[in-house]
Amino acid sequence: MSLSRKMNTLMKSSIAALKAVVLNGFALLGALLVFCALVVYTYPDLLDDGEQWLYAHLYERKVIQAQLDVEPEALERVTAVDLLDLSEEQAATAFWLSKKYRVAPEPMGALVAKAYELGEKRGLDPQLILSVVAIESRFNPFAQSSVGAQGLMQVMTNVHEDKYAHFGGSLAAFDPLSNMQVGSLILKDCIDRFGGIQRGLVCYVGAAKLPNDGGYASKVLAEQAKLKSATSKPLAMLPAAFKAAWAKRQAEQRDVLLTAEQSAAPVTLGVAVAQDGANSSPAGLDLALNNVAALLEPTQNMHVLAQANASDTSKTP
Repeated sequence: MSLSRKMNTLMKSSIAALKAVVLNGFALLGALLVFCALVVYTYPDLLDDGEQWLYAHLYERKVIQAQLDVEPEALERVTAVDLLDLSEEQAATAFWLSKKYRVAPEPMGALVAKAYELGEKRGLDPQLILSVVAIESRFNPFAQSSVGAQGLMQVMTNVHEDKYAHFGGSLAAFDPLSNMQVGSLILKDCIDRFGGIQRGLVCYVGAAKLPNDGGYASKVLAEQAKLKSATSKPLAMLPAAFKAAWAKRQAEQRDVLLTAEQSAAPVTLGVAVAQDGANSSPAGLDLALNNVAALLEPTQNMHVLAQANASDTSKTP
């Protein structure tokens, strides 16, 4: 046998062996997949455990790469708002207080919005609430006095633990919005008990039985007067960039409203026509519905037909 024939025979044998290995490999892989499917079907908890392990492994790798904990839900803990969602007066108030007390506008906006909400709820001037916050803590939610008053409105936590129980416990004193809820309630109670804002402020600071309040009430009222004066013309207080963004938002909202009104007009017209037809005769009803069908999408047609049929049925003796 020549060398070339031996080489050909060896080549063919190698190819055949390689094919056999590949086919056997695929068969083994198929059997393994079937086995895994049966195991997962028989023990579904294994799949959940595997997913949790894989997620934990990928999470650890991501944390190592970023050197930070990955917490997408952290945004939910933030006390801040988009100032474009506020009214002009609220936005102006937020910008003025933000500049004076060196607090970012977005968290200040959240505090302003809460003050207006609580003011309406408790029958208080929201700017009075904000003025109390300004004098008490200068908008520092973690402030604490030498006598133990805590948070934005410097509430005596140990005295008002029952109120903080509604917010999960006394540590809620350091949650700005919870502190404002409790503080504004105490302020409202003081004003009601002592028959006026000035005497109520004296009560709030704990000086009701003292010779004087150290000028506390006067400071709060002076701050309130400054805030009212500064925001008496809201547009003058708003930055130019904010005004531009505000105008853009208003234009977009008008466009959306106009589009919605235009889309709703044919439906309203069609329903009216269909009802007029129902009031006259079956023939008139058919004509009205045909006219409506030319104006509406298929899903809207069904809605109008249903209304017209209901109207027709109600008038049948």
